Amino acid sequence: MKKDEGLIRAVGVRGLTAGMINYMIGAGIFVLPATVAAIVGAAAPVIYVICAIAMTTILLCFADAGSRVSLSGGTYAYAEVAFGPFIGFIVAMTLWVSTVVASAAVANIFVDTLPQISPRLADPVIRNGTLVLMYAAINIRGVKIGSGVVQTVTVAKLTPLLILVGVGLLAINARNLAWPGMPPAGDIARASVFLIFAFIGIESALTPSGEVREPARTVPRAIFAALVLVTLIYMGLQIVAQGVLGAELATNTTAPLAELAMRVLGSGGRVLVILGAAVSTFGYVAGDMLAAPRGIYALGRDRLLPAAIGSVHARYRTPHVAILIHAVLCLGFALTGSFEKLVVLAVIPTLIVYLICCLAAIQLRRRDIRDKGTVPFRLPGGPVIPIIASAIVLWLMSASTMQEILAMVAMLIAESALFLFMLARRAD
Repeated sequence: MKKDEGLIRAVGVRGLTAGMINYMIGAGIFVLPATVAAIVGAAAPVIYVICAIAMTTILLCFADAGSRVSLSGGTYAYAEVAFGPFIGFIVAMTLWVSTVVASAAVANIFVDTLPQISPRLADPVIRNGTLVLMYAAINIRGVKIGSGVVQTVTVAKLTPLLILVGVGLLAINARNLAWPGMPPAGDIARASVFLIFAFIGIESALTPSGEVREPARTVPRAIFAALVLVTLIYMGLQIVAQGVLGAELATNTTAPLAELAMRVLGSGGRVLVILGAAVSTFGYVAGDMLAAPRGIYALGRDRLLPAAIGSVHARYRTPHVAILIHAVLCLGFALTGSFEKLVVLAVIPTLIVYLICCLAAIQLRRRDIRDKGTVPFRLPGGPVIPIIASAIVLWLMSASTMQEILAMVAMLIAESALFLFMLARRAD
């Protein structure tokens, strides 16, 4: 198995867990309670449990694969070791395309939130200037700095949410939480699809695996810690929002948590939640700048993209060229697109990555891939859990529109052509 050259293993359980939570709890949490309530009403907390169980099957595959393959690139490395360079390349490019578009979409939320703090921040010059500053390549100076920023921002974004849950529990009207009965199967499916997307993000946080200390121990612990904490926070917010706002929750789809904060904390609480939304979106972008460029770095390292992309900074020991390329493309999409247009482009590619990673867990275990001297995390039941996880992902993909399917096919064809081109160049 290949080795990462020159990268420093400086990310531990706490740093990796913070990165995962930062990716998973993004801007969506500030509208999520209303969206779910509009679909299944007061039964929403049960749907969270169903989705957490479903997501657990997928993340178990990530834990197994991540404990066996410790190369930078994360899901790319898992797929490449399991199925060879072509599938690895498809995974890496697909995930990278998804993260570029998703980062740009979230960056738009950030700059669109700022005018709620001060109307002057809506000025186009200030807006675009803020986007440029967001993508300043802070992580070129070292993974320790980048990981430290992510940990700090993660704490900052969680604080107002935890305060909201703690105070809101004292203001709940129990009648608003009366069990309405199990919703129809179709409503459960639609709500589950939405909530599964709310948990997406761990696969991107795993990209800098070559800079993780003791990955066989760190990766599984970080995955399960992040999943448990995120699930509890999501459920807490849903219960409090439903308990305080009641039927009004389903109709407030623009800023339900801001309204909740106004009810339980006053105008100061509303400002706190708005600031939390701004910090949350900024934190997502900061985490993306730490993790996502390592994917194309890995392709450059393996000569599946120009070799310069796989270079490591002589002083800071970071993949500086990959970071700059990623930042420039994210900024380009952010300056020219809007959240509504961009978010659709980020969804289906992630599901493709999930499916291949679930299948890779089976292959890696069958071949007993592991780092020398380490004991990998082992899934109970052999291939049963990866098969179940794969079925869940296929079910989610079956909800795609024809336009989304065609876009997915076009992306895969373009990636395949690029792989063949780079392969021919290597052969010359």
